Amino acid sequence: MTQQTTMEVGQKFPLTIKRLGINGEGVGFFKRNVVFVKGALPGEEVTAQVSKVSRNFAEAQIVTIRKASPFRQEAPCPVYEQCGGCQLQHMSYEGQLNEKRDIVMQALEKYVRDIAETADVRPTLGMENPWNYRNKSQFQVRQEGKRVYAGLFTEGSNKLLNINDCLVQKEVTSKVTVATRKALQKLGISIYDGKTLNGLVRTIVVRTGVRTGETQVCLVTTRNELPKKEELLERIRKVDPSIVSITQNVNRDKTSLIFGEDTFTLWGKDTIHEELGELAFDLSSRAFFQLNPEQTVHLYDEIKKAAALTGKESIVDAYCGVGTIGLWLAKDAKEVRGMDIVPESIDDAKQNAKAHGFDHARYYTGKAEDWLGRWARSGYVPDVITVDPPRTGLDDRFIQSVLKIKPKRFIYTSCNPSTLAKDLQQLTKYYDVEYIQPVDMFPQTAHVEAVCKLVLKK
Repeated sequence: MTQQTTMEVGQKFPLTIKRLGINGEGVGFFKRNVVFVKGALPGEEVTAQVSKVSRNFAEAQIVTIRKASPFRQEAPCPVYEQCGGCQLQHMSYEGQLNEKRDIVMQALEKYVRDIAETADVRPTLGMENPWNYRNKSQFQVRQEGKRVYAGLFTEGSNKLLNINDCLVQKEVTSKVTVATRKALQKLGISIYDGKTLNGLVRTIVVRTGVRTGETQVCLVTTRNELPKKEELLERIRKVDPSIVSITQNVNRDKTSLIFGEDTFTLWGKDTIHEELGELAFDLSSRAFFQLNPEQTVHLYDEIKKAAALTGKESIVDAYCGVGTIGLWLAKDAKEVRGMDIVPESIDDAKQNAKAHGFDHARYYTGKAEDWLGRWARSGYVPDVITVDPPRTGLDDRFIQSVLKIKPKRFIYTSCNPSTLAKDLQQLTKYYDVEYIQPVDMFPQTAHVEAVCKLVLKK
């Protein structure tokens, strides 16, 4: 076997970029070495300089672009290079959609090559307007001198980047965040210091109902006390007429997690109302909800299309969360059963089902594989199972449970093409991949979702 050539930090060489990596970096090969180049696009010829060498790959920076991609563009965001929140603003949206399909293909080629050669992997479903789509912002707050900043930490550092206008956020979330940090500065309210761990206000969280126009502001603090509370609330309320709820969450721990356990309402309603298609939800500060509701409708419609319901099917919605996918399918199903390990999510799912009048949708706390086994022993096997697991993919015991009971259709919604492809190694022993539909839930980033329709082999 040919030995790989050793590379050194600082070394420069010409490189042709072949593909886009899962983190949005360009991927090329130099004398059998994989080289990741931040900011490079497929099809480009660049001069690269090695910045880091690892055992199986190297990282490099662009020195010059000798031949640019036709999809290359100037990133519209002024802090794009420093922020790191988006990875693909320097690529046209058409190019992004093409490459996101290819990211799915790369995962299939790596783990299930035979599937990659035969599967119907469809063009990525994009957005009409791929900007200002995020309904929620969570900006850290820090102070330098007398100035209060709110934003994100620059990539790979603990330096906070002040952000006044984020191009992928709904405009009202940026407006409210900026005004809130200015109010904190004006009133001299103490700001959390990440080094000393002193100070009060850690994070400003703003979420807006895209369909309803209701906005909630949540201040995450290190303790319950909030000095100059009435004056602060008055200033925040005046920022925008859409604000109907102001809450406070207390997080005393030294942690990267945003929220602590205790939340209370300072002014207005406890929740904001939001609608998704024909469904409606009341969202508290900590409640999980899709960040791109407009595209979520298209994603759920793709799940419904793949489920191919006639009104006679029983459905299991595994990893169900607050029940959104199962409820999306409920109107066309005979029965829906959902399960999740988070008790609060199941409480919300039951409440959501009741609020929409779906008395044939039932929800259970516990592991999906345990419930599937228990139901199978009592003679219940669903016609369709739908899953939308975390980035780590499906639990192996769950896969074995599915392969044991063999529902007719298995709809796998994935936010990580690599774990989808790994799980297909086992699932395709008994299932055929009818098609995979990539969906762009987060334009300008390297993330891609995919709806995979699996049908039981005949």
